[in-house]
Amino acid sequence: MKPDEKSHGGRPWSFDREQAIETAMQLFWQHGYEGVSVGDLTKVIGVAPPSLYAAFGNKAGLYQEAVKRYEDKYGSLDFASVANASSTAEAVRKLLEGAVRAVTDPARPRGCMISSGMVACHPNLHSLALDAAARREVLRESVANALRPFTKNGDEAHRLARYVSAILQGISIQARDGVAKEDLQAIVEDVVSGLKDRGDGNN
Repeated sequence: MKPDEKSHGGRPWSFDREQAIETAMQLFWQHGYEGVSVGDLTKVIGVAPPSLYAAFGNKAGLYQEAVKRYEDKYGSLDFASVANASSTAEAVRKLLEGAVRAVTDPARPRGCMISSGMVACHPNLHSLALDAAARREVLRESVANALRPFTKNGDEAHRLARYVSAILQGISIQARDGVAKEDLQAIVEDVVSGLKDRGDGNN
């Protein structure tokens, strides 16, 4: 929404709503929900608290829109490349290598806002934590669907997806901790090697 578009009360916003969501996404991605105050948001966005509340309801409302923006722009794995894999191990490699590239991209905050977001929070934020968990479950389902052609049945696909998702979360957290890209790639090599050793490499 541009500055001259109308708010719910019929008056124009004093700021660009879409840019505010983009800015908030960057802040929450880098510092987490509880690491960003309303004061931080209003200062960086350049708006008074009443206008922020009028536009988004509260900080949680803005956070939810920021997470949705992240999910739409950055939250998807490279499932298209998986379709061209020749084995389970190669499919998993493509997923994990794509994730490593994403969470270590120097042009963005490190880590994944979905994988490592709201894993621990104040009890009052339980609804946001549940939403984050639900988004991670949707991602796991997407991973399972992508890996289904390389597994024997749906149960095996979901088991493998949960394992891969756990690795993805670990990679995200280590990336936020500053672990080098080459060290995260070494994790990928170990995972792929393990799949090959147990016979999943050529499925």
